[in-house]
Amino acid sequence: MFNVPTRAAGPSCARRERKLLWLGVIALFVSGCGRSDVVTLHGAGATFPEPLYKRWFREYYNIDPRVRVSYQGLGSGAGIRQFTAGLVDFGASDSAMSPAEIKQVPAWGVTLLPMTSGCVVLAYNIPGVSSGLRLPRDVYPKIFLGTITRWNDPAIVRANPGVVLPDLPITVVRRSDGSGTTYVLTNHLGAISKDWKAGPGVGKSVRWPTGLGSKGNPGVAFTIDQTPGAIGYLEYSYTMNSGTATARLQNKAGAFVAPSPESARAALSRVQMPEDLIAWVPDPEGPDSYPIVSFTWILCRKVYDEPEVGETLKRVLLYGVGDGQKCSKDLGYVPLPEAIAQRVRTAIETIEVRTTVPETAPRRVPRLSLKTP
Repeated sequence: MFNVPTRAAGPSCARRERKLLWLGVIALFVSGCGRSDVVTLHGAGATFPEPLYKRWFREYYNIDPRVRVSYQGLGSGAGIRQFTAGLVDFGASDSAMSPAEIKQVPAWGVTLLPMTSGCVVLAYNIPGVSSGLRLPRDVYPKIFLGTITRWNDPAIVRANPGVVLPDLPITVVRRSDGSGTTYVLTNHLGAISKDWKAGPGVGKSVRWPTGLGSKGNPGVAFTIDQTPGAIGYLEYSYTMNSGTATARLQNKAGAFVAPSPESARAALSRVQMPEDLIAWVPDPEGPDSYPIVSFTWILCRKVYDEPEVGETLKRVLLYGVGDGQKCSKDLGYVPLPEAIAQRVRTAIETIEVRTTVPETAPRRVPRLSLKTP
Protein backbone atom coordinates (compact mmCIF):
# COMPACT_ATOMS: atom_id res chain seq x y z
CA MET A 1 0.00 0.00 0.00
CA PHE A 2 1.13 3.56 -0.69
CA ASN A 3 0.57 6.37 1.79
CA VAL A 4 -0.41 9.35 -0.32
CA PRO A 5 -0.04 12.64 1.56
CA THR A 6 -2.90 15.13 1.43
CA ARG A 7 -2.64 18.86 1.76
CA ALA A 8 -4.94 21.49 3.19
CA ALA A 9 -5.62 22.72 -0.33
CA GLY A 10 -8.51 20.28 -0.53
CA PRO A 11 -9.56 17.07 -2.23
CA SER A 12 -8.61 18.22 -5.75
CA CYS A 13 -4.97 18.53 -4.69
CA ALA A 14 -5.03 15.09 -3.10
CA ARG A 15 -6.57 13.56 -6.24
CA ARG A 16 -3.91 15.24 -8.39
CA GLU A 17 -1.07 13.90 -6.23
CA ARG A 18 -2.62 10.42 -6.17
CA LYS A 19 -2.90 10.46 -9.96
CA LEU A 20 0.73 11.54 -10.39
CA LEU A 21 1.92 8.86 -7.98
CA TRP A 22 0.10 6.10 -9.82
CA LEU A 23 1.34 7.37 -13.17
CA GLY A 24 4.88 7.09 -11.77
CA VAL A 25 4.25 3.53 -10.56
CA ILE A 26 2.86 2.56 -13.97
CA ALA A 27 5.87 4.13 -15.72
CA LEU A 28 8.27 2.15 -13.56
CA PHE A 29 6.34 -1.04 -14.25
CA VAL A 30 6.31 -0.45 -18.00
CA SER A 31 10.03 0.41 -18.12
CA GLY A 32 10.85 -2.79 -16.24
CA CYS A 33 8.71 -4.84 -18.60
CA GLY A 34 10.37 -3.16 -21.55
CA ARG A 35 13.67 -4.84 -20.69
CA SER A 36 12.41 -8.40 -21.02
CA ASP A 37 14.87 -8.81 -23.90
CA VAL A 38 17.92 -8.32 -21.64
CA VAL A 39 20.45 -11.16 -21.71
CA THR A 40 22.78 -11.44 -18.72
CA LEU A 41 25.95 -13.52 -19.03
CA HIS A 42 27.90 -14.67 -15.98
CA GLY A 43 31.64 -15.30 -15.93
CA ALA A 44 34.31 -15.78 -13.28
CA GLY A 45 38.00 -16.52 -13.02
CA ALA A 46 41.38 -14.94 -13.63
CA THR A 47 42.25 -11.53 -12.20
CA PHE A 48 45.16 -11.15 -14.66
CA PRO A 49 42.85 -10.05 -17.56
CA GLU A 50 40.03 -8.68 -15.39
CA PRO A 51 40.59 -4.96 -16.19
CA LEU A 52 40.57 -5.67 -19.93
CA TYR A 53 37.57 -8.02 -19.84
CA LYS A 54 35.51 -5.52 -17.85
CA ARG A 55 36.43 -2.82 -20.36
CA TRP A 56 35.23 -5.06 -23.21
CA PHE A 57 31.96 -5.79 -21.46
CA ARG A 58 31.30 -2.11 -20.79
CA GLU A 59 32.08 -1.22 -24.39
CA TYR A 60 29.84 -4.00 -25.68
CA TYR A 61 26.99 -2.72 -23.50
CA ASN A 62 27.33 0.62 -25.31
CA ILE A 63 26.95 -1.26 -28.59
CA ASP A 64 24.02 -3.40 -27.42
CA PRO A 65 22.41 -2.30 -24.11
CA ARG A 66 20.39 -5.52 -24.00
CA VAL A 67 23.57 -7.45 -23.12
CA ARG A 68 24.89 -7.37 -19.56
CA VAL A 69 28.05 -9.34 -18.72
CA SER A 70 28.85 -9.93 -15.06
CA TYR A 71 32.46 -10.98 -14.45
CA GLN A 72 33.99 -11.77 -11.06
CA GLY A 73 37.77 -11.96 -10.67
CA LEU A 74 38.01 -14.90 -8.27
CA GLY A 75 41.30 -16.33 -9.53
CA SER A 76 41.97 -18.92 -12.23
CA GLY A 77 41.47 -21.92 -9.95
CA ALA A 78 38.04 -20.70 -8.88
CA GLY A 79 37.18 -19.85 -12.50
CA ILE A 80 37.90 -23.42 -13.60
CA ARG A 81 35.84 -24.83 -10.71
CA GLN A 82 32.91 -22.49 -11.37
CA PHE A 83 32.94 -23.37 -15.08
CA THR A 84 33.19 -27.12 -14.47
CA ALA A 85 30.34 -26.98 -11.94
CA GLY A 86 28.11 -25.15 -14.44
CA LEU A 87 27.74 -22.10 -12.20
CA VAL A 88 28.82 -19.64 -14.91
CA ASP A 89 28.39 -19.26 -18.64
CA PHE A 90 32.14 -18.91 -19.15
CA GLY A 91 35.28 -19.15 -17.06
CA ALA A 92 38.71 -17.56 -17.36
CA SER A 93 42.15 -18.88 -16.52
CA ASP A 94 45.73 -17.75 -17.02
CA SER A 95 46.83 -21.38 -16.74
CA ALA A 96 44.44 -22.66 -19.43
CA MET A 97 43.30 -26.11 -18.22
CA SER A 98 45.33 -29.23 -17.60
CA PRO A 99 44.33 -32.55 -19.23
CA ALA A 100 43.12 -33.75 -15.82
CA GLU A 101 40.94 -30.65 -15.40
CA ILE A 102 39.51 -31.01 -18.91
CA LYS A 103 38.48 -34.59 -18.09
CA GLN A 104 36.38 -33.26 -15.20
CA VAL A 105 34.26 -31.05 -17.50
CA PRO A 106 30.73 -32.45 -18.04
CA ALA A 107 29.36 -33.55 -21.39
CA TRP A 108 29.09 -29.98 -22.72
CA GLY A 109 32.89 -29.97 -23.15
CA VAL A 110 35.28 -27.01 -23.18
CA THR A 111 36.76 -24.74 -25.83
CA LEU A 112 39.84 -22.81 -24.69
CA LEU A 113 40.24 -19.38 -26.29
CA PRO A 114 43.42 -17.29 -25.83
CA MET A 115 41.93 -13.79 -25.72
CA THR A 116 44.87 -11.57 -24.83
CA SER A 117 48.40 -11.67 -23.43
CA GLY A 118 50.67 -9.72 -21.14
CA CYS A 119 53.44 -9.91 -18.60
CA VAL A 120 53.83 -10.65 -14.91
CA VAL A 121 55.96 -8.08 -13.11
CA LEU A 122 57.94 -8.17 -9.89
CA ALA A 123 56.72 -5.13 -7.97
CA TYR A 124 58.56 -3.88 -4.89
CA ASN A 125 58.46 -1.38 -2.06
CA ILE A 126 62.01 -0.38 -1.08
CA PRO A 127 62.30 2.99 0.68
CA GLY A 128 64.55 5.26 -1.36
CA VAL A 129 64.53 3.03 -4.48
CA SER A 130 61.72 4.32 -6.65
CA SER A 131 62.46 2.56 -9.92
CA GLY A 132 64.99 0.73 -12.04
CA LEU A 133 65.98 -2.05 -9.63
CA ARG A 134 67.81 -4.77 -11.59
CA LEU A 135 67.33 -8.39 -10.59
CA PRO A 136 69.55 -11.07 -12.20
CA ARG A 137 67.96 -14.38 -13.20
CA ASP A 138 70.00 -16.24 -10.57
CA VAL A 139 68.80 -13.83 -7.86
CA TYR A 140 65.02 -13.46 -8.01
CA PRO A 141 64.33 -17.23 -7.79
CA LYS A 142 66.38 -17.23 -4.57
CA ILE A 143 64.28 -14.36 -3.22
CA PHE A 144 61.12 -16.43 -3.72
CA LEU A 145 62.89 -19.48 -2.28
CA GLY A 146 63.76 -17.47 0.82
CA THR A 147 67.53 -17.95 0.48
CA ILE A 148 68.21 -14.26 -0.27
CA THR A 149 66.56 -12.45 2.62
CA ARG A 150 67.83 -8.84 2.75
CA TRP A 151 67.84 -6.05 0.18
CA ASN A 152 71.55 -5.27 0.68
CA ASP A 153 72.54 -8.84 -0.20
CA PRO A 154 75.83 -8.68 -2.22
CA ALA A 155 74.22 -10.36 -5.26
CA ILE A 156 71.62 -7.57 -5.50
CA VAL A 157 74.14 -4.81 -4.74
CA ARG A 158 76.47 -6.00 -7.54
CA ALA A 159 73.66 -5.79 -10.08
CA ASN A 160 72.76 -2.23 -9.03
CA PRO A 161 75.89 -0.06 -8.93
CA GLY A 162 75.22 3.41 -7.57
CA VAL A 163 71.93 2.39 -5.93
CA VAL A 164 71.82 2.60 -2.13
CA LEU A 165 70.04 -0.55 -1.01
CA PRO A 166 68.91 -0.58 2.64
CA ASP A 167 69.71 -3.24 5.22
CA LEU A 168 66.06 -4.23 5.23
CA PRO A 169 64.41 -7.68 5.35
CA ILE A 170 62.77 -8.86 2.13
CA THR A 171 59.08 -9.71 2.52
CA VAL A 172 57.74 -11.87 -0.29
CA VAL A 173 54.07 -11.24 -1.12
CA ARG A 174 52.34 -14.02 -3.03
CA ARG A 175 48.86 -15.21 -3.87
CA SER A 176 46.82 -17.07 -1.26
CA ASP A 177 44.24 -18.28 -3.81
CA GLY A 178 44.59 -20.65 -6.75
CA SER A 179 45.99 -18.33 -9.39
CA GLY A 180 46.97 -18.46 -13.04
CA THR A 181 49.34 -15.57 -12.34
CA THR A 182 51.08 -17.89 -9.87
CA TYR A 183 51.20 -20.54 -12.58
CA VAL A 184 52.85 -18.14 -15.04
CA LEU A 185 55.46 -17.06 -12.47
CA THR A 186 56.25 -20.56 -11.20
CA ASN A 187 56.41 -21.92 -14.77
CA HIS A 188 59.11 -19.34 -15.46
CA LEU A 189 60.95 -19.95 -12.17
CA GLY A 190 60.93 -23.68 -12.87
CA ALA A 191 62.47 -23.04 -16.30
CA ILE A 192 65.41 -20.99 -14.96
CA SER A 193 66.04 -22.50 -11.50
CA LYS A 194 66.70 -26.18 -10.78
CA ASP A 195 66.15 -25.52 -7.08
CA TRP A 196 62.71 -24.06 -7.76
CA LYS A 197 61.75 -26.89 -10.11
CA ALA A 198 62.83 -29.52 -7.57
CA GLY A 199 61.24 -27.59 -4.70
CA PRO A 200 57.93 -25.69 -4.90
CA GLY A 201 57.50 -26.59 -8.58
CA VAL A 202 54.88 -25.28 -11.01
CA GLY A 203 51.19 -24.77 -10.35
CA LYS A 204 48.28 -22.44 -9.63
CA SER A 205 48.99 -23.13 -5.94
CA VAL A 206 52.39 -24.21 -4.62
CA ARG A 207 53.93 -24.71 -1.21
CA TRP A 208 55.70 -21.40 -0.77
CA PRO A 209 58.92 -21.48 1.29
CA THR A 210 58.31 -17.91 2.50
CA GLY A 211 56.02 -14.92 2.25
CA LEU A 212 52.66 -13.33 3.02
CA GLY A 213 49.57 -14.52 1.15
CA SER A 214 47.05 -12.09 -0.34
CA LYS A 215 44.00 -12.74 -2.49
CA GLY A 216 43.97 -11.71 -6.13
CA ASN A 217 46.18 -9.24 -7.97
CA PRO A 218 44.47 -6.34 -6.12
CA GLY A 219 45.24 -7.92 -2.73
CA VAL A 220 48.89 -8.49 -3.60
CA ALA A 221 49.21 -4.92 -4.91
CA PHE A 222 47.72 -3.51 -1.69
CA THR A 223 49.99 -5.61 0.55
CA ILE A 224 53.12 -4.57 -1.36
CA ASP A 225 52.11 -0.92 -1.12
CA GLN A 226 51.61 -1.21 2.65
CA THR A 227 54.77 -3.22 3.43
CA PRO A 228 58.24 -1.60 3.30
CA GLY A 229 60.70 -4.18 2.02
CA ALA A 230 58.05 -6.12 0.11
CA ILE A 231 58.34 -7.76 -3.30
CA GLY A 232 55.59 -9.65 -5.09
CA TYR A 233 54.24 -10.57 -8.51
CA LEU A 234 51.41 -8.85 -10.36
CA GLU A 235 49.87 -8.57 -13.77
CA TYR A 236 51.40 -5.50 -15.44
CA SER A 237 48.16 -3.52 -15.73
CA TYR A 238 47.89 -3.34 -11.93
CA THR A 239 51.12 -1.30 -11.81
CA MET A 240 51.02 0.64 -15.08
CA ASN A 241 49.17 3.67 -13.72
CA SER A 242 49.63 3.23 -9.98
CA GLY A 243 53.24 4.34 -9.65
CA THR A 244 54.22 1.01 -8.09
CA ALA A 245 57.91 0.31 -8.73
CA THR A 246 58.73 -2.71 -10.89
CA ALA A 247 62.03 -4.48 -11.42
CA ARG A 248 64.03 -4.88 -14.60
CA LEU A 249 64.58 -8.62 -14.97
CA GLN A 250 67.50 -10.32 -16.67
CA ASN A 251 66.30 -12.38 -19.61
CA LYS A 252 67.74 -15.45 -21.33
CA ALA A 253 69.96 -13.26 -23.53
CA GLY A 254 71.45 -11.59 -20.44
CA ALA A 255 69.74 -8.21 -20.90
CA PHE A 256 67.88 -6.41 -18.11
CA VAL A 257 64.45 -5.60 -19.53
CA ALA A 258 61.64 -3.48 -18.07
CA PRO A 259 58.07 -4.77 -18.34
CA SER A 260 55.98 -3.15 -21.07
CA PRO A 261 53.56 -4.17 -23.82
CA GLU A 262 56.45 -3.83 -26.27
CA SER A 263 58.84 -6.13 -24.37
CA ALA A 264 56.02 -8.63 -23.82
CA ARG A 265 55.19 -8.56 -27.53
CA ALA A 266 58.85 -9.24 -28.34
CA ALA A 267 58.77 -12.27 -26.03
CA LEU A 268 55.60 -13.66 -27.62
CA SER A 269 56.51 -12.92 -31.23
CA ARG A 270 58.00 -16.38 -31.89
CA VAL A 271 55.08 -18.39 -30.51
CA GLN A 272 53.73 -21.17 -32.71
CA MET A 273 50.16 -21.75 -31.52
CA PRO A 274 49.18 -25.46 -31.60
CA GLU A 275 45.79 -26.90 -32.52
CA ASP A 276 44.43 -26.76 -28.98
CA LEU A 277 45.36 -23.04 -28.74
CA ILE A 278 47.45 -23.60 -25.58
CA ALA A 279 51.02 -22.29 -25.79
CA TRP A 280 53.59 -21.41 -23.11
CA VAL A 281 56.74 -19.31 -23.27
CA PRO A 282 58.44 -19.95 -19.91
CA ASP A 283 61.84 -18.51 -20.88
CA PRO A 284 61.61 -16.50 -24.11
CA GLU A 285 64.46 -15.88 -26.53
CA GLY A 286 65.61 -12.48 -27.75
CA PRO A 287 67.49 -9.50 -26.30
CA ASP A 288 64.36 -7.31 -26.11
CA SER A 289 62.10 -9.95 -24.55
CA TYR A 290 60.66 -9.51 -21.08
CA PRO A 291 61.06 -12.93 -19.42
CA ILE A 292 57.68 -13.55 -17.69
CA VAL A 293 54.86 -13.52 -20.23
CA SER A 294 51.72 -15.47 -21.01
CA PHE A 295 48.49 -15.70 -22.91
CA THR A 296 45.28 -15.91 -20.90
CA TRP A 297 42.23 -17.97 -21.81
CA ILE A 298 38.44 -17.81 -21.69
CA LEU A 299 36.75 -21.17 -21.12
CA CYS A 300 33.59 -21.79 -23.13
CA ARG A 301 31.33 -24.77 -23.56
CA LYS A 302 31.57 -26.64 -26.82
CA VAL A 303 27.76 -26.83 -26.74
CA TYR A 304 25.27 -24.35 -25.27
CA ASP A 305 21.70 -25.56 -24.82
CA GLU A 306 20.30 -22.05 -24.28
CA PRO A 307 20.27 -20.27 -27.66
CA GLU A 308 20.03 -16.79 -26.16
CA VAL A 309 23.06 -17.35 -23.92
CA GLY A 310 25.19 -19.17 -26.49
CA GLU A 311 24.62 -16.81 -29.41
CA THR A 312 25.08 -13.70 -27.24
CA LEU A 313 28.31 -15.02 -25.72
CA LYS A 314 29.68 -15.77 -29.18
CA ARG A 315 28.97 -12.21 -30.31
CA VAL A 316 30.64 -10.75 -27.20
CA LEU A 317 33.73 -12.93 -27.67
CA LEU A 318 33.99 -12.02 -31.36
CA TYR A 319 33.95 -8.38 -30.31
CA GLY A 320 36.72 -9.03 -27.76
CA VAL A 321 38.98 -10.73 -30.29
CA GLY A 322 38.16 -8.05 -32.86
CA ASP A 323 37.63 -4.38 -32.00
CA GLY A 324 38.20 -5.14 -28.32
CA GLN A 325 41.89 -5.74 -29.01
CA LYS A 326 42.23 -1.99 -29.61
CA CYS A 327 41.75 -1.45 -25.85
CA SER A 328 44.73 -3.67 -24.98
CA LYS A 329 47.65 -1.28 -25.07
CA ASP A 330 45.91 1.43 -23.02
CA LEU A 331 45.49 -1.09 -20.21
CA GLY A 332 48.93 -2.70 -20.49
CA TYR A 333 48.03 -5.83 -22.46
CA VAL A 334 49.40 -7.14 -25.75
CA PRO A 335 46.94 -7.45 -28.66
CA LEU A 336 46.83 -10.87 -30.26
CA PRO A 337 48.74 -11.21 -33.54
CA GLU A 338 46.19 -11.26 -36.35
CA ALA A 339 47.05 -14.85 -37.30
CA ILE A 340 46.21 -16.03 -33.76
CA ALA A 341 43.14 -13.78 -33.56
CA GLN A 342 41.79 -15.36 -36.74
CA ARG A 343 42.22 -18.84 -35.29
CA VAL A 344 40.37 -17.76 -32.16
CA ARG A 345 37.51 -16.38 -34.26
CA THR A 346 37.31 -19.71 -36.09
CA ALA A 347 37.19 -21.56 -32.76
CA ILE A 348 34.37 -19.28 -31.51
CA GLU A 349 32.33 -20.00 -34.64
CA THR A 350 32.60 -23.76 -33.98
CA ILE A 351 30.78 -23.42 -30.64
CA GLU A 352 27.44 -25.17 -31.10
CA VAL A 353 24.21 -23.53 -29.95
CA ARG A 354 21.27 -25.90 -29.73
CA THR A 355 17.73 -24.76 -30.45
CA THR A 356 16.29 -27.94 -28.94
CA VAL A 357 17.77 -29.78 -25.97
CA PRO A 358 18.09 -33.58 -26.14
CA GLU A 359 16.76 -35.46 -23.13
CA THR A 360 20.27 -36.80 -22.49
CA ALA A 361 21.84 -33.33 -22.35
CA PRO A 362 23.27 -32.30 -18.96
CA ARG A 363 20.93 -29.98 -17.11
CA ARG A 364 22.04 -26.47 -16.34
CA VAL A 365 23.00 -25.89 -12.72
CA PRO A 366 21.10 -22.95 -11.14
CA ARG A 367 23.45 -20.00 -10.53
CA LEU A 368 22.55 -19.35 -6.92
CA SER A 369 25.97 -18.11 -5.87
CA LEU A 370 29.26 -17.12 -7.39
CA LYS A 371 31.24 -17.70 -4.21
CA THR A 372 34.32 -19.87 -4.51
CA PRO A 373 33.43 -23.51 -3.72
